[in-house]
This record gives sequence, structure tokens and C-alpha cells, in this order.
Amino acid sequence: MNQITVRELMMIEDELRAEQITGKTLNWCASQCQDAAIRSMLEQMAEQHQLRVGELSRYFNRTNRVQ
Repeated sequence: MNQITVRELMMIEDELRAEQITGKTLNWCASQCQDAAIRSMLEQMAEQHQLRVGELSRYFNRTNRVQ
């Protein structure tokens, strides 16, 4: 992979924040849900977003690909 610019890194960080917010929102929605099946589905979706954030964060923390 080629090095990325500071601007590109900022855009990636914005996307990571959006993933975090989405995960937190889905968890909140699940906590408000009375239907167990829907609550479980929302919790699984939230977990997927949180795992994605973790994977991307670990990747960018261990690489020095910024110009």
C-alpha cells in the first residue's frame, strides 16, 4: 500500500468516528427495544460496527503510512 496523505487520514478518522457513533446508536436502540429478536439483531449490528472500528484502528496504529 502506498503512503496516504494527512487529508486522507483525516477522512478515514471521520469514517471511524461515524462507525463508533453508529455502533453506540444501535446499542441505544437495542436497549429501548421490547422485542427480543429485534434487540438481538440490533446488538449484533452494533458489535459488527465496533469490531470494524477496532480492526481499522489497530491497522492504522501499527502502520506509518502518512506522508
